[in-house]
Amino acid sequence: MNMSQKLAALALVFSTFAAHAENGVTDREIVIGQFAAISGPSAQLGLRMQLGMQAYISAVNAQGGVNGRAIRLVTRDDGYEPEKAAVAVKALIQEDKVFALAGSVGTPTGLAALPILSEEQVPLIGMFTGAQALREPFNRNVFHVRASYFDETERIVQHLTTLGIKKIAVFYQNDAYGKAGLEGVTRALSKRQLKPVSTATVERNTVDVAAAMETLVKSEPEAIVQIGAYKACAALIKQARAKGYGGQFFNVSFVGSRALADELGDAGQGVVISQVVPFPFSQGIPIVREYQLRMTEAGQKDFDFSSLEGYLTARVLVEGIRRAGKNLSRDALIAGLESMHDVNLGGFTITYGAKDHQGSNFTDLTIIGRGGKFIH
Repeated sequence: MNMSQKLAALALVFSTFAAHAENGVTDREIVIGQFAAISGPSAQLGLRMQLGMQAYISAVNAQGGVNGRAIRLVTRDDGYEPEKAAVAVKALIQEDKVFALAGSVGTPTGLAALPILSEEQVPLIGMFTGAQALREPFNRNVFHVRASYFDETERIVQHLTTLGIKKIAVFYQNDAYGKAGLEGVTRALSKRQLKPVSTATVERNTVDVAAAMETLVKSEPEAIVQIGAYKACAALIKQARAKGYGGQFFNVSFVGSRALADELGDAGQGVVISQVVPFPFSQGIPIVREYQLRMTEAGQKDFDFSSLEGYLTARVLVEGIRRAGKNLSRDALIAGLESMHDVNLGGFTITYGAKDHQGSNFTDLTIIGRGGKFIH
């Protein structure tokens, strides 16, 4: 073989390797992308998810990474708007060359990303949404770490009806997220031969709730279930209380529990929020102790549900990468995640299968107490 033939053969070897090499993976690094609200009225949701994820990633990197590779998180801000989310996802995949995505925030933004994920065949782990439209039909590339909104709203309605409360109204965000939550409440009520006494909406990323408040209060509900983000839900609660409404308020986890409590101040006492992660202030739960330690090491002393969800998302992602082995590929990551059956992370269990990417059905109820502290 002459020199030109040797060079040609060598070029073929390198081109074959390049064709099989995954974006975002080198001998020393794995690049993970996140698209989330980092600015705007819902910014605390994305920021807290990011903090929780980064706390675990930093701890993993400090111990040498996974199979000698450090993990680098790249976040792009979508402002909780689907059009921006689509742009952010494309940029993460095509410009930032990420290996996988994790910790996205929102239903409308998640739905905007789905066609891109399917086309590019990029896995997404840990969507901060419980919408059924992101679970059905099954998508091989999407792995959930949290329970669904159907799970959360069933828990809320079960609690209320057990107490004899049947006059239930629904305040919801006028988009895919809000409608998913409304459907969950309606389904749970229908099981009990009930239906909402009234419904009212708010537009995403706004706090124009006066008309909705009038509609809801007029129907004299014993409880109002809210499917929105923290600023709009806080605005409705404050205005309803100012009008003399004395019923109960319930929220699903996506509201952003800490952010809602901060927005409400003294008006928050008694507001109930369903949760999909363990109580982040409990020293008695192993995964929570670990989370608190890693957050503290990262210089974060404020614990909350959203950052714990981010931490759990990173935990699941890294476990999937570990199981994928040294020859890391997207298919190997999917196989690694799907091998997780009844994996107890220390008080929070994850289960996946070849046709089941739900992850968890864990739900809980918490109450905002005096001074914005959470009661479990």
